[in-house]
Amino acid sequence: WQNIKPYQQQRVLSFLNPESDPLGLGYHLTQSKIALGSGGSIGKGYLQGSQSYLEYLPEKQTDFIFTLIGEEFGFLGTIFLLGLFLVVIFLTYLVSYKSKNVFGRILAFGVASNLFLHVFSNTAMVTGIIPVVGVPLPLISYGGTAMLAIMISFGLLMNISVHSNLKKLN
Repeated sequence: WQNIKPYQQQRVLSFLNPESDPLGLGYHLTQSKIALGSGGSIGKGYLQGSQSYLEYLPEKQTDFIFTLIGEEFGFLGTIFLLGLFLVVIFLTYLVSYKSKNVFGRILAFGVASNLFLHVFSNTAMVTGIIPVVGVPLPLISYGGTAMLAIMISFGLLMNISVHSNLKKLN
C-alpha cells in the first residue's frame, strides 16, 4: 500500500466505497448503479432514460453504454445483449475447435478470449465488480480504435473459418 502513489490509493478507496465521494471519484460508478437500478426488469423505454439523457451519466456513448441499455431496456435487455455476446463468443470458440491448422486454432482462440475479456471488463466495470478502467463494449460502444481492432480480428476469424479444413503439410 505504501509503494503506490496517493492518487492510486484514492482510486482503490473510491472503488471499494464509491459512496464515500459521490461527487468526486465515485461519481461515475454511483450514477451507473443508479441508472442500472432504475431500469428495472423491462426498462424505461427507448430514449426515456433519465440518468443518461439528463446528463447525470457521463460517457454514456462509450464506456457506459451497457448502463444506458440497462436503463432503457431493463434487465431483460441486458440479458438479451449478453446472450447475443455469448452466442458470438461460442461461435468463435467453435471456429477454433474446428480448425485443423494449429496457428488458426490458436488465433481463433485468442480472438474469442479477447472478445470475452472486453465484454466481461465492460459489464463488470459498470456494475461495480471491478474498477472503472475505460474499456468499451465491443460492437456497441462509440470508439474507433476498439471497433477497428474487433473488425480486423473478425476478418481473421472469417479467414480461419473458410480455411479451417486445410492442414499444413510438413
